Amino acid sequence: QVQFVESGGGLVQPGRSLRLSCSYAAPGFTLENYAIGYFRQAPGKEREGVACFSSRDDSTYYADSVKGRFTISRDNAKDTVYLQMNSLKPEDTAVYYCAFAGLGCSSEYDYWGQGTQVTVSS
Repeated sequence: QVQFVESGGGLVQPGRSLRLSCSYAAPGFTLENYAIGYFRQAPGKEREGVACFSSRDDSTYYADSVKGRFTISRDNAKDTVYLQMNSLKPEDTAVYYCAFAGLGCSSEYDYWGQGTQVTVSS
């Protein structure tokens, strides 16, 4: 069982920035070769993969819609993944979730955080 604490969402004007945090833990287990992904879901739309960090080789992946604006990173000492979101647009408005995949970014995500709301509006 992987547990999450998500934070960092809020209301922000277009063009501004937000940083989401996803702290994770698996009590009693050592996590290896895993991935932490960020997903988002806007009202009336399907869930979309936004970014992913792979612990195997510290590689990162991004959806085309956020490339060049969002950056995913990990603080290994804190077991926390961050999603830095710059140049935010109204279409970035959604509930953002972090999730854990045991076999890498393209594998199934088995555990999900509670989500945090991001609203981009003037």
